Amino acid sequence: MNKEIDFTNEKLNKLRMYGGANGNKIGIIYRGNNYMLKFPPKPTRNLDISYTNSCISEYVACHVFETLGLNTQKTLLGRYGEKITVACQDFEADGFLLKDFAQLKNTIIDSAQEGYGTELSDVLETIQEQQIISPVKLEEFFWQMFVADALLGNFDRHNGNWGFLINESTSEVKIAPVFDCGSCLYPQLDENGMRQVLNSRESIDERLYVFPNSALKQNGVKINYAQFLMKTECEGCLKAIKTIGGRIDLHKINTIIEDTPYISATHKLFFKTMIKERKEHIIDRALQRVRLHV
Repeated sequence: MNKEIDFTNEKLNKLRMYGGANGNKIGIIYRGNNYMLKFPPKPTRNLDISYTNSCISEYVACHVFETLGLNTQKTLLGRYGEKITVACQDFEADGFLLKDFAQLKNTIIDSAQEGYGTELSDVLETIQEQQIISPVKLEEFFWQMFVADALLGNFDRHNGNWGFLINESTSEVKIAPVFDCGSCLYPQLDENGMRQVLNSRESIDERLYVFPNSALKQNGVKINYAQFLMKTECEGCLKAIKTIGGRIDLHKINTIIEDTPYISATHKLFFKTMIKERKEHIIDRALQRVRLHV
C-alpha cells in the first residue's frame, strides 16, 4: 500500500492561487515542488453523503492515464487536517503558464461557438485552424484523451480543463499534461450505492450504455461514449481507439487501485469492476470494430 501522507504542516505557498469550480484549493510546497491541494466539493447529486469522492477519483484516474502512455499531472493522496485531499503537482514552472483550450478557441474568430462551446465539430475545427502547435499532434492528443476518458467514464472534460503550457519569453508551446480528472469513476456514488451497482447487472449496464456521457456534444446532445465509439468514422478517433485500447493493462490498473489508501475493499472492487466492464464492453468492442474496419 502507498504510504499515507500528511500535508497539514507543509509550507503554504500563498502566492499560488487556483481557479475552477470543483472544491477549494490551496498551494503548498512539498519536497521542494509546488502542489495544489484540492479538497472535495460539496455533492450536487447525492446529498446524503458529506463529501464526494472526487479526490480519490482524481488520484486513481491520473495514475491510470499514466499507464495509458499519456503525459499526466502527478498526483499524491493524503490528509490535510481531518480531510482527505489530492495533491496535484503544479506544472506552471520555468516560465510556462497554463492556457486552457477555451482561451485558444476564443482566438478563432470564425468559430461557430465561443470558447466554452463543446460542440465536437467546432472543437475539431479549432484544432485544425489554430496556429500555435501542430494540428496533427494536437488532434492525436485530443482523441487519445477522449478514449481514455471513455474508459474511466469522465463526464466533465470540457474546454476549460485541458490545454497548453506557453512560455511567452521563448515562444515555446507544449500540450499540458492531462489534469482535472476528478469527474472520472462515478465520484458522487456513496459506498451503499456502489454495493447496489455491484449486485445488479442492470445497474452496471446503465453506467456503461446510458451514463455518464461526455461533456462534448453532437448537434447539441452530449455524446454517449459507447454509441459514439461503435459508430464513428473519424480517422483520428479510430486511431486513438487502437492506440489506447492496446495499452490498457488491467493488472497495472488493479495494482494502482489496491495500493490506494483511505478507501474500502468495496470501493476498490467497484473501481476494478467498472473499469473492467468499460474496457470489455466499450473499448474492446470498439477496438474489434476498428480491426475489422482496417
